[in-house]
Formats: sequence, structure tokens, C-alpha cells
Amino acid sequence: MDVSRRKFIQISGAAAAGVAVSHLGFDLRPVKAHAQMLKTQYAKETTTICCYCGVGCGAIVHTSRRGDGRVINIEGDPEHVINRGALCSKGSALKQLTENTNRLTEPMYRAPGAKEWKQVSWDWALDQIARRVKETRDANFELKNEKGQTVNRTTAIASVGSAAMDNEECWLYQALLRAMGLVYVEHQARI
Repeated sequence: MDVSRRKFIQISGAAAAGVAVSHLGFDLRPVKAHAQMLKTQYAKETTTICCYCGVGCGAIVHTSRRGDGRVINIEGDPEHVINRGALCSKGSALKQLTENTNRLTEPMYRAPGAKEWKQVSWDWALDQIARRVKETRDANFELKNEKGQTVNRTTAIASVGSAAMDNEECWLYQALLRAMGLVYVEHQARI
């Protein structure tokens, strides 16, 4: 076999590289591919709106079908007209709203002058809210203004809506507030 000096160096270099690579743990045998099952494959998919700012980005929430309703994954909704699947850092962390051990799940109340918060029932909290709204409305309701025109309003209560509501929820919320006579109705996105 007639091998030139140049060819000998090339063959030696290739052999040395092959030995070096084989000792680094590289396996040159064919690899068997195994597809992983997606964690969202059997999950229930629900669309929602991000609650953090006034933009109203769409998100897809995947929840477990095992009966526990746990959130498995949250991602941007690619079909949503506002964000087209993208989420900011806050929107990407939406899962922490439901899967957070520090999250309050029961209403808390601090009496006037008290230093400590105490846990109360949902029935008690909702009853107190309804009672106070009604008392404030009744105490400050105006049937007519200074000109004698019928106005049926209260200026003692205001509302700031949420960017997490869709159009239908906003309509219902507006209808409720207008029926109560509120005139100061604002939305989070405008603030």
C-alpha cells in the first residue's frame, strides 16, 4: 500500500479524533425515537382572558380531567385578536393564581379599629357587601336634580370594571350598575 506522508497524517488524525469522540460517551449506533405524551393531551381546554392589565390578552387554560380540576398548563391563545398567542411575563405566570399555597381562598374581614384580620364565611361576606351597597344607595339616591328633572341616580357609589371580562359579562355588569342608578362607571383599561 503506497501511503504518502500527507495521507498518513490525515488517516492518523481521523483515527485519533474517532478514538477521542468514542471516549466522550458518543454512541454512533442508530437511535430509537420515543414520542412523549403531551401533558395536555387529555386535559380540558378553556379559553379565558388575562386578569393583570387592561389589554385583555387571551389565554388557553388546560385543566385536569381527573376530577380535581387542577390547572395543568396556561398558554397564549393564538386565535385571540389582541395577543395572537403571545403573553407578557405576567400573563405567562397566570398559573400561580390557582396553584399557589399563599393564595387566599376564603374571605377575610377586619373590623373598624381592629388590628387583626379574621376569616369569615362567604355567606356572611356577600350579605355584608349587599347590605352596605343597598344602605349607601338608599341613603344617597336622587330622584330629581336641581332643575326638577327625573334622574334616578346615586353619586355615592362608583365602579371600576375589570379587563378580565368579555363583552357579554361587561354588558351584564353595566346593566346591573345602571339599574342601581350608578353614574360613575369606569373600566380598568381607561385608567
